[in-house]
Amino acid sequence: MVDIRYDVLGIGNAIVDVLAPAEDSFLAQHDLAKGGMMLIDADRADLLYGAMGSGTESSGGSAANTVAGVAALGGRACFVGKVCDDELGRIFAHDIRAIGVDFHSPPATSGAPTARCLIMVTPDAMRTMNTFLGACVELGPEDVDEDLVAASAITYLEGYLWDPPGAKEAFIKAMGAARAADRKVALSLSDSFCVDRHREEFLDLVEHHVDILFANEEEIISLYEVDSFDAAMQAVRGHCEIAALTRSEKGAVIVAGDEVHVIDAEPEAHVVDTTGAGDVYAAGFLTGLAEGRGLPECGRMAGIGAAEVISHMGARAEVDLKALMKTKLG
Repeated sequence: MVDIRYDVLGIGNAIVDVLAPAEDSFLAQHDLAKGGMMLIDADRADLLYGAMGSGTESSGGSAANTVAGVAALGGRACFVGKVCDDELGRIFAHDIRAIGVDFHSPPATSGAPTARCLIMVTPDAMRTMNTFLGACVELGPEDVDEDLVAASAITYLEGYLWDPPGAKEAFIKAMGAARAADRKVALSLSDSFCVDRHREEFLDLVEHHVDILFANEEEIISLYEVDSFDAAMQAVRGHCEIAALTRSEKGAVIVAGDEVHVIDAEPEAHVVDTTGAGDVYAAGFLTGLAEGRGLPECGRMAGIGAAEVISHMGARAEVDLKALMKTKLG
């Protein structure tokens, strides 16, 4: 049996997040659907990047944000994702390592440039995302080290990466390695549009391969094609060991077999930007599990992290998350 070196191994899209404030008029001028996520090509990415106001650039992508949160909480975290050997690829690698996440994936020396997500945040805190996927979707099974998976207590996968065939093979290889080593597999459904495209496959994953599921209310209702959250909650409860289901201002519900834990939302004075809220929620929850905490406390940790990240621009916490948890939880 391989010793556990990491609490959480994240596998997902390696994307540089470019985040900047924008007015509604900017969205209209560039024909951007407010609040949506659109995939764009390299030329469109260059055009929008040039037009955006000043902002921040950091390593991003859903699973990368989650393992960054795990590291911020004092957990041992590692990330697997594909970047190109270019300026943004070097920014990604330097940034994610600087925040305490191990990142060993070799950069591609040819092919598409490093992925970027251009995020415009309007004054009402709505985020409009335009993503050029570039190199990140070239992740393949050859990028997954089975010994690394075996050395990780939980392998966390993002639904966003289920599209490309090579990445799908990488996921399947990682899940198999985790199962063989008696480790846990966690999955985020990521977005309702992912669920709509891959419903049958996601249902199979949840029922047969995933131990811990993360989904918001819209995603879980879409997955089971039901009319209410309660119906979706009943459907998922027998399909995986733990389901952490978020409901925005209504808080969250944690379902584990016969257990149902309703977690109230953390009081938050002002929502500035919802970028990364679900990612940091998963970070808090998984770190709590790794520390051996009970499900209600894991849910509290998740909610505290998410509440902090929506109070400012960007997908990373601006305070010491570990200290914040100690203050809130004692």
